[in-house]
Amino acid sequence: MPRFKLTIEYAGTRYSGWQIQKNARTIQGEIDRAVRAVTARKDFELYGAGRTDAGVHALAQVAHLDVSTTLPPDTLRRRINDDLPADINILSAVQVPHRFHARHDAAGRRYLYQIATRRTAFAKAYVWWVKDPLDLARMRAAAGTFVGMRDFKSFTALDARDPDDDTDTGAPPPSTLVLVDRLEIARDGSLVLIDIEGSHFLWKMVRRIVGVLAEIGRGAAEPGVAAQWLSESSPAVTRLTAPPSGLFLERVYYRGDRRDVPLRPATPLA
Repeated sequence: MPRFKLTIEYAGTRYSGWQIQKNARTIQGEIDRAVRAVTARKDFELYGAGRTDAGVHALAQVAHLDVSTTLPPDTLRRRINDDLPADINILSAVQVPHRFHARHDAAGRRYLYQIATRRTAFAKAYVWWVKDPLDLARMRAAAGTFVGMRDFKSFTALDARDPDDDTDTGAPPPSTLVLVDRLEIARDGSLVLIDIEGSHFLWKMVRRIVGVLAEIGRGAAEPGVAAQWLSESSPAVTRLTAPPSGLFLERVYYRGDRRDVPLRPATPLA
């Protein structure tokens, strides 16, 4: 049975996240349905590099697909796309060795968050509109707090569920230690872009980092609170969780992949 590496883009607005759920529409569920329709097979495996939550988007999610088919990879991709809704698109499909694993072989992940500095009629599903002016210098002063190997226990939910971990819910919670390699903040038109790259990310971790940075940027908190809230739990962190609409899984890295990809918006806003 051949194994295919799929690279997938999707708008997560209408879905309850990546992972298949009972009585909920999900990205994985839609792709699973399309594979069944195209290949007439039920005995296949579709495994993602990580889970994204409801309303979160992806520019380049990665999954591996084990399915018995004689279709060439690009033909398989096109036929699956023909059966998918318009807001899910398989960008590429390549046959890979069976030792390749979408999640276990991932060397890093990169997320993009988009904050709009103006009200928008068209991009609401892809941004978080923050009405107050944002001081990027203050945000950058706090951003360094999160770079390096840090314990993000106070920036995730109590069970520390890892969206990049597909283990059973009965398994022990994962470690809350995360290596963040880079956190970049830039302005592009009416967008403030927050780009974060690391080994993996805990449930709601990126959205809570963004929420704290926005609070600092609007002047409602000092840059020093980032270190304080990282070291000790505060209800403010939960309250400041940014909405899922502005979050994109931008890239999943594997050994040998180039990481010097420039920061740019997913949906430009002039």
